[in-house]
Amino acid sequence: MDTVLSLLLTDLAAELPPAVRLQRLVSSLREHFGCGAVALLQREAEHLRPVAVDGLVRDALGRRFELQAHPRLSAILARSGVTCFHHDSTLPDPYDGLIDEHAGEPLPVHDCMGVPVAVEGEPWGVLTLDALRVGTFDARAQADLQALRPLVEAAVRMSRLEAQARALRLGGVDTAERPVGEEGDILGQSEAIARLLHELAVVADSELPVLLLGETGVGKELFAHRLHRLSRRHGRPLVHVNCAALPESLAESELFGHVKGAFSGAVSDRPGRFEAAEGGTLFLDEVGELPLAVQAKLLRTLQNGEIQRLGADRPRRVDVRVVAATNRSLRELVRDGGFRADLYHRLSVYPIPIPPLRERGHDVLLLAGRFLERNRARLGLRSLRLSTASEEALRRYPWPGNVRELEHVISRAALKAVSRGAVRTDLVTLGPELLDLEAASAVLDPVSPVAAEGAVAALRSGSLREQVEACQRQAVRTALDAHAQNWAQAARALGLDASNLHKLARRLGLK
Repeated sequence: MDTVLSLLLTDLAAELPPAVRLQRLVSSLREHFGCGAVALLQREAEHLRPVAVDGLVRDALGRRFELQAHPRLSAILARSGVTCFHHDSTLPDPYDGLIDEHAGEPLPVHDCMGVPVAVEGEPWGVLTLDALRVGTFDARAQADLQALRPLVEAAVRMSRLEAQARALRLGGVDTAERPVGEEGDILGQSEAIARLLHELAVVADSELPVLLLGETGVGKELFAHRLHRLSRRHGRPLVHVNCAALPESLAESELFGHVKGAFSGAVSDRPGRFEAAEGGTLFLDEVGELPLAVQAKLLRTLQNGEIQRLGADRPRRVDVRVVAATNRSLRELVRDGGFRADLYHRLSVYPIPIPPLRERGHDVLLLAGRFLERNRARLGLRSLRLSTASEEALRRYPWPGNVRELEHVISRAALKAVSRGAVRTDLVTLGPELLDLEAASAVLDPVSPVAAEGAVAALRSGSLREQVEACQRQAVRTALDAHAQNWAQAARALGLDASNLHKLARRLGLK
């Protein structure tokens, strides 16, 4: 007890990054109690989010544990002191199949205990401990946990204060403790995502137009929502417009509205999306798809803060911040005459590139954990996890469809497992054969000596982006050759939507 007390007190006195502080906390507790796993989870609405774990599989930090589905976690949260579940407890264990030493296996007979964590008198989350040896959490262990609880809460409080202080030093907004819904949660611990989130926090409170740049599937809409949520306009509407889905004949009316009689079928006055976003933010997704005629009116709105309904005589003032996004090169569109140069400069006052998934390192496993838990709950499975070989395959795959493709891959693999006989009581492990990452094998299996020579040459030189694009180009060519140049069948083989494959092919110079 003295040793762990000394370690925790030393860490409290040290200046540490919040994530490091909490990771050292759970590691010290695991060593002191001699248990299989320790997890610190923060409550967000009706689920618990792991913020530090030791002894669980690598994707655990990406999972969310719904309180309704996990009675042990609910019981710990509901009680004031230490809650202990002995080896004969009939309540399901939330970490079944996720303990690192027994990954993918039913947990052997074991003990677990936990305690609620409060910060400044307010409920914050829970601390859980699992031991694989029966009797580990005896009366003395429970008393130790109760005695250490104030230090756990102090470490959590210190981490929150450090995050707030860092945000103030950087001139940003502190969001470390802001509860967000699952759909609005941006998951990642890579340096690329950390830089991006800081940049978003800095620019969010300005009134500058922002242009989000990124490949298909990187989650541009999520980042637009975060920008709005951190801005001074967060109490007003965020209106999303998919410019690619607007028919050219209706685009002007959709954005700026129309008056009665403006065109056939206009039987009454109708406000447009700009007026719907009054005081808030208008998110123009795929802005590069806007017709040139509408681009001219959008430019006037950005310059003057005025709109004019279709068929109206007078303009109207609007107070709207515009955030735009595109997966295309607007510079190239300007050069080719498909986009107005003056509008491009207005929209790109502050361009923010969003990194593709292949540049985010181990974030792919955290995201996979999120999608695994979501599919486990949806399919009613006891446990759903990746094999070690599958984790390696996910890390090596170039992800041309980014996060959206990863979500589809995990969902498809889970459904395949169920279709092959997995039942509710099983601990289901997804192997590489269920992931079906055909593009990865296609890169390694070129169809001709000429193609092989070109791929090898590309991989021997050039930037990382050039090498990745060379691999993508070869994968697309291989899939097309294998399916007699049928783009729809090639898209299915590559695990992509057909529209995304066409966009990727254009970007790679194959169309």
